[in-house]
Amino acid sequence: MSEREPGRKPDPADRRAHTAAFRAAEARRERRRRWLVRGTIGLVAVAAVGGIAAVIATNQGSSGSSHGIPAQPRITAEGRTTLPPWDAPSDVAAAVAAAGLPMLGTEGSALHIHTHLDVLADGKPVEVPAQIGVDEAAQQISPLHTHDTTGIIHVESPVHADFSLGQFLTEWQVSASADHLGGLKTDATHTLKTYVNGKQTDGDPAALLLHDHDEIALVYGTAAEDAGVQVPSGCTWPSGL
Repeated sequence: MSEREPGRKPDPADRRAHTAAFRAAEARRERRRRWLVRGTIGLVAVAAVGGIAAVIATNQGSSGSSHGIPAQPRITAEGRTTLPPWDAPSDVAAAVAAAGLPMLGTEGSALHIHTHLDVLADGKPVEVPAQIGVDEAAQQISPLHTHDTTGIIHVESPVHADFSLGQFLTEWQVSASADHLGGLKTDATHTLKTYVNGKQTDGDPAALLLHDHDEIALVYGTAAEDAGVQVPSGCTWPSGL
């Protein structure tokens, strides 16, 4: 568009061109504004999706579906069907994997509870070995393990989840169900009874869930042997447990 000479009246063509140029500039500014708005909305949406994913991941971790720890524990026990005693398995990782649990580089702290297990066969105690679920050579440990022969089962997990006696017995590699414990089988004269805090409970002992400071007793024998057994109803816990 040419410059207008001083004193010259505005040319209608110039006014139309000026108006068209102004409207074109306004249209460009409006398009840029819309692009900016759309871009901002897109970024917010991406951030929101990322935040939701993070929350889901966190919730999954707290409920036991991460770290290789199942949200639902196995409620059966696989392993040896021989008579006691039963030592700690030499292949720790394989026994822990059979229980459906991972080997960790350190003990977890999200869930830290303890259960005591007594095994009594024919009126005599059966030792629960130390180092079940512990591989010192590899510096790895199951979230479900023992440290000594006191019968204390440690649950030290990085996530909140249920743990069962079946998992522990599988780590110990001792088969169990309502009719046997290892090679100790029920028959016309022998029974296998399960007690929790001194009270008898029916069913498969492997299905028992582990709770803090529970006392579990597995008692096998004849009626006469059972009569001479003092079933424990609790445990004298060491300081700090």
